[in-house]
Amino acid sequence: MPIYQVVEPGLGRQRLLEWRRRLRRSLALFGLVLLGTGAGLALLDRSGAPFLDRALVGLWNAANLITTLGDFTDFDGRQRLFIVVTMFVTLGLGAFALSELSGLLSTEAVLAHRENRVMERTLEALSGHVVVIGFRTVGELVAERLREEGETLVIVDRDRAQAERASQLGHLVVQGDAGVDEHVFERARVATARSVVVTTGDPDRNLVITLMAHAANPHLKIAVPGQSAARAALLHRAGATEVVVADDVVAQALLDRIHREREHERGGAARADPARAAPTPGAGGAR
Repeated sequence: MPIYQVVEPGLGRQRLLEWRRRLRRSLALFGLVLLGTGAGLALLDRSGAPFLDRALVGLWNAANLITTLGDFTDFDGRQRLFIVVTMFVTLGLGAFALSELSGLLSTEAVLAHRENRVMERTLEALSGHVVVIGFRTVGELVAERLREEGETLVIVDRDRAQAERASQLGHLVVQGDAGVDEHVFERARVATARSVVVTTGDPDRNLVITLMAHAANPHLKIAVPGQSAARAALLHRAGATEVVVADDVVAQALLDRIHREREHERGGAARADPARAAPTPGAGGAR
């Protein structure tokens, strides 16, 4: 799955523009060689034909020289010498054009730009999806369970390795820093998303991401971890709809485990002593 890279997307466009500029320059040089060769052959032609006819034949022979190295056996010595010189000029120009054009298209920036163009069409069509920010342990678990529930996901992570891992697992991925660059929210289509799940481990960054996500879409459901009740209140004011305090979750899980163990013990005691579990008939009747 391709990755949309928000990091320096303009560099690839600049490289492509430079490649096109070099291509135009190379084509212009080839055109000058073609016209110059045709004009030279027309001037060296001593057949006595009208100049326009000689010019057309010269242009035809020049095209054969540049493209297919056609048959020039009918030329005299001056014309053959001219053709030899032109051949070397054409070969040099071809080598120059090859060196100018071949390297730019294979650079990482150009490849990233092309990948972004592919991803743009996919991301633009998204609506009602879930954006998961951060793809380390918690983020990967959240994304896996949301996908099992049939949700459409967009993963956002600033780390290249994490973005590639999410891509390898088949997720749509936007690589960029959601806590710094607002274009990350634009590319992840937060404005049309249903909810955002923030899973990064940096409390301050989580607060900034919450503020920016809420600003991008005030109706967005935002779930974010909090470190304390005070931090949870701050996150709620920033726009979070659900704040999960880790200590509260752990404490509740421990209490639930104790309650289940206690209920299990009571159930075992009741099965071992049915008389204690069932009331005695007539209890509370005549003294």
